[in-house]
Amino acid sequence: MKGILSVMGRELRAFFFSPLAYIVAALLLVVNGLVFWLIVSYLNDPRAGFGAPLELFFGQTLYFWLVLLFVAPVLTMRLLSEERRSGTIEVLMTAPVTEGQVVVGKYFAALLFYCFLWLPTVAYPALLARYGEVDWGPVLAGYLGVLGIGALFLSVGLLASSLTKSQLVAAILTFAMLIPLFTFGLLENLFSGAPIRELLSYLNLWQHMEELGKGIVDTRHLVYYLSATVLFVFLSARALESRKWR
Repeated sequence: MKGILSVMGRELRAFFFSPLAYIVAALLLVVNGLVFWLIVSYLNDPRAGFGAPLELFFGQTLYFWLVLLFVAPVLTMRLLSEERRSGTIEVLMTAPVTEGQVVVGKYFAALLFYCFLWLPTVAYPALLARYGEVDWGPVLAGYLGVLGIGALFLSVGLLASSLTKSQLVAAILTFAMLIPLFTFGLLENLFSGAPIRELLSYLNLWQHMEELGKGIVDTRHLVYYLSATVLFVFLSARALESRKWR
């Protein structure tokens, strides 16, 4: 545990001292703020249909998914690839930490910084609560979805970063690996067979966020996020460990 905390602290300092991290934070804040403003403005129009602003904010716009597809590669592309390119991974491996501790420490650092990026959006439900009544159950469920899907996407990025020495290649590879996860749900209506439709429905992240935005927490979705995240983190550790035999 001490090794994981040591690596995580080192990586968090790298995040908070990196200009790129603050550029990403500013961009995320601007995009989320603009989307929230557009949703509220739309619902204030008498011609608009009935809807809850935060329900639409959590996963019901394409901007939400574009943000996740952009943030995950940027946060993870340097985690292991830069260490391999600069040769500092060799120094790190001589420290009293295992490959698994290095990978887990770096992953949790990225996850904590990801949560930091979403922290300012807490102001949105607080602002709505000032002028009306807010159902906090769906709000908390929506943030649970943001955390679960973000954790999954970051683990995919970590694996991509462990496979190359180039940050750019790692970012592109992450994006390429996330696209299938993102589009599984769009393929559901193309199949008539019950088993394949059920599988695609289980993997449908759009549907997951739609349910969570309404306050419906299906533990099967949480198991999916957790198990897939653990799998990708494990594969990242094995990829790093395999360097010993080269």
